[in-house]
Amino acid sequence: MDADSLTETLENAGLSPYQAAVYVALLDLRTATATEIANESDIPTPRVYDVIDALAERGYVEKYEQGTIKVRAHSPGKVLEDLENRIDQLESATAEIEDRWEQPPLEKSTASIVKQFQTVIDRARLFIEQAETRVYVSVTAEQLEMLRDPLKRAHERGVAVYILVNTESSEDRPTVDSIAGICREARYRGLPAPFVASVDRQSACFSHHPDAVNQTGVLVNDEEYTFVFHWFFMTCLWEHGTPIHSEGQDTLPIEYVDIRQLVREARPLFESEATVTVRVEGTDVSTGEPRTIAGTVEEVRSHVGDRESDTQVAGQVLMVVDTGTDRISVGGWNAVVEDVEATRIVITDVADVDEYPSLRAGTEPAE
Repeated sequence: MDADSLTETLENAGLSPYQAAVYVALLDLRTATATEIANESDIPTPRVYDVIDALAERGYVEKYEQGTIKVRAHSPGKVLEDLENRIDQLESATAEIEDRWEQPPLEKSTASIVKQFQTVIDRARLFIEQAETRVYVSVTAEQLEMLRDPLKRAHERGVAVYILVNTESSEDRPTVDSIAGICREARYRGLPAPFVASVDRQSACFSHHPDAVNQTGVLVNDEEYTFVFHWFFMTCLWEHGTPIHSEGQDTLPIEYVDIRQLVREARPLFESEATVTVRVEGTDVSTGEPRTIAGTVEEVRSHVGDRESDTQVAGQVLMVVDTGTDRISVGGWNAVVEDVEATRIVITDVADVDEYPSLRAGTEPAE
């Protein structure tokens, strides 16, 4: 590398043009007076003194007196340290640029494939931070720690959080203390499983389990695609997990974020003589506008065709609410034929029964 190229490189590393020129000149001169440095570097003599002082403050050169003031270059250790720090910064910037390029703006696309799991976990963290109603995650213990803070914040602001922890074996079962306070319900499976995050019916993140050959991830910002990942979570993962934590709720009001869970857990109420009053928040199927109704539950059904079925696998789960003026049919996610697609259902009152059963204890979400 010639002197001009070295000078340009030092400028890129943070020196001013005059500082770079003076330092390169001193590397060749070793020891010189200010006048000699000015002549060698083509820097105006009146300016060279200030440049020398600035380089001395950085530890690049030192001044000493030997009949007259002379200057010599320090051992290059300080310069090399600064250059190595700049290299580290450039490498970090390079990696960040690659990550940002590979992390697509999902507000402009419905689904994207990414190569790095860190991109998947970062996007899941963002989705969870923005969650308003529900979060379902399938994680390893290590991944849980990556998401612990946003999950805790979501839980504390009233988001329904469900966590499935996948361990290498049943002996690695998470403790209740490690789960309590960050979710509404938690389970574990003693088998490796993919990373899944399903948030607010709208967003999902997926990545194969760490031992899989294919390590690509999927980011989704679309209700239909999220529905597919959510059902994979529910039927292939959550349904086979062992409960380890549930925030049982025995006093009214009792909130549900999906109709399938409500019908499964509260079926004894609906089959008794109890009068169950609910408030339903959701979307009017015909107009697409937000709609809230309140009334008593007149009927609940979970069926495939004409056959009754468990809510977990039922093709349709339906609730009919008598508002006093109308009979409103309520469905769950992707409701088509019902009047309202519910996003939140709250049991506000139970009358005409001496006792009602404890809900949620040992149960599971089933949307």
